[in-house]
Amino acid sequence: MRILVVEDERNLLNVIRKRLEKEHYSTDGVDDGVEALEYIRQTDYDAVILDIMLPGMPGTEVLKTMRREGKRTPVLFLTARDAIEDRVRGLDLGADDYLVKPFGFEELLARIRVMIRRNSQSGELDNILHAGNLTMNIRTYQVYRGDVAIELSAREFQILEYLLRNKGCVLTREAIEAHVWNYDYIGGSNMIDVYIRYLRRKIDEGHEGKLIHTVRGQGYVLREEV
Repeated sequence: MRILVVEDERNLLNVIRKRLEKEHYSTDGVDDGVEALEYIRQTDYDAVILDIMLPGMPGTEVLKTMRREGKRTPVLFLTARDAIEDRVRGLDLGADDYLVKPFGFEELLARIRVMIRRNSQSGELDNILHAGNLTMNIRTYQVYRGDVAIELSAREFQILEYLLRNKGCVLTREAIEAHVWNYDYIGGSNMIDVYIRYLRRKIDEGHEGKLIHTVRGQGYVLREEV
């Protein structure tokens, strides 16, 4: 899952990003409203954590522009204002949630999980993703094929989660790379192919029904064989 953090307090921005990356989220971070809008226009984020008081453009204007341009990405407002009127205004503008500073990181993580589940294509409201006899628990980071536990690296987990959340949809290499890696990443052009090979070895090898398929000239899709 890829998240944009928009916060003009650099220390807080860095702390939030580090905590999210520890939870296996891929993150980008900016401290300016105008720059945030450019990131949002260029990238398909799963969620945006958006401070209200920002240089360049306030968070409220960023959100209004997003919604006017048809971007339905879930947005959680961060603000030091705790008046009920401020919260109502933020929600009326199209925010999905509202968190007042200072806040506990466990609460922030819980609210992000709820927003992402609510917005997922599968519509599932629990923490379990599955395809055939493959199951993934996104809270405990456990993956099973049948009753056999599968050990995945953090990056393998992120790619598999993205495939599962888009089960049956063909995903290009560019889409997978853009969703899993942040803008700081500099890697080889075949990196996605390498990780897909790792996943196939762990997920499909030794099983009759293959789940990860190549669509020649397009990319990859996770689906059950019929």
